Amino acid sequence: MPRFPKPFFRQSRGLWYVQVGGKQINLGPDRGAAFRQYHALMGTGPRTSATNAARGDATLVVEIIDEFLEHCQIHSSPATYQWYRDRLQEFVPTIPPVLTVKELRPFHVQKWVDAHPRWANGTRRIAIRAIKRAMRWAEEQGLIDKSPIANMRKPAGGRRELVVSPEEFREILDHTQNRDFRELLIVTWETGCRPQESLRVEARHVDLANKRWVFPQSEGKTGLRIVYLTETTFAITRRLMSRHPYGTLFRNSNGHPWTTDAVNCYFRALRQRIGAERMRNSGIKLDGREVQRFMATLRREKTENGCQRLKTGGELLSEARRKLVQRQACRMVPNYSLYSLRHSWATHALERGVDALTVAVLMGHSDPSMLAKVYQHLSLNPQHLPSQLEKAVG
Repeated sequence: MPRFPKPFFRQSRGLWYVQVGGKQINLGPDRGAAFRQYHALMGTGPRTSATNAARGDATLVVEIIDEFLEHCQIHSSPATYQWYRDRLQEFVPTIPPVLTVKELRPFHVQKWVDAHPRWANGTRRIAIRAIKRAMRWAEEQGLIDKSPIANMRKPAGGRRELVVSPEEFREILDHTQNRDFRELLIVTWETGCRPQESLRVEARHVDLANKRWVFPQSEGKTGLRIVYLTETTFAITRRLMSRHPYGTLFRNSNGHPWTTDAVNCYFRALRQRIGAERMRNSGIKLDGREVQRFMATLRREKTENGCQRLKTGGELLSEARRKLVQRQACRMVPNYSLYSLRHSWATHALERGVDALTVAVLMGHSDPSMLAKVYQHLSLNPQHLPSQLEKAVG
């Protein structure tokens, strides 16, 4: 019976590997999933495609993904590498470890995407895009003859239709007690920067003389990126530089850098607070019969100090009321995000007469035509275009 070496963890990549037939096979970042992949690989015995790949007969999909990630780690920004790593490594455990590029079909990718029914079309689109990009890169590099999923269709991406008005933004700030999060909101609202820029900016990126952030080509999404600051955002930046001379500037109250998940969690809590206040101001109250019906759907067991017990009637009632209030509150308030603030900045800038080229440069778009694609909703604004028409004819 053939013997296989044990999986090992590469700290620099944050991934598990196993070496078979002279090839290091990527098993993914999760230990449990990696060992399941390893045992599946062991079951194939000496006829694995890894052995064939070593002879040049075939190339494993996991090898291509690993090569692509190594390329990204060297030639792309850390944010780009992390973006591809997160998506590609989620895909890896869903395919057989010995699957070759020749055997890869669009249904392998589609099956992975369909296993996440809660993903929106935009999320599905970028997931498929990540796999297609890795295969296209391998084709460009001459590692494979042709990408087997080149013609796979992607769902249409959703458009960001939410535009936050100045009044809504003031309401958001009024309900934001956390100063650290409040400053993050203000900087995004006043500069239109990308979330990945505000969440990763450091003191070394700040050009004090010209009141701007400068991300070098290796760290910007589209190359060299400059974010210009207003007086308010410049003052925030200087204060944070004195607090955090090293590492990211924007951090939570515990001193940890804001993560995307943490920001989204705060926005959810913010949405619920605003919605709850609107309910109170509108005199909206919960229906007692609806509360009773909802209580019947709740789980009755509760884990406390490592032991399970039944919830009391009061606990069930309190939980039902709390969750129903949250649901109703979320129906009354849009799903805000840092991207919606960036999108709103661009919309308001165009409405105020700032020319499209200047807006594109301030937003960091490599192609100004992006504005025409993303901000088509302005053509439906019955106030904006007529006013621009009057300005055009003098």
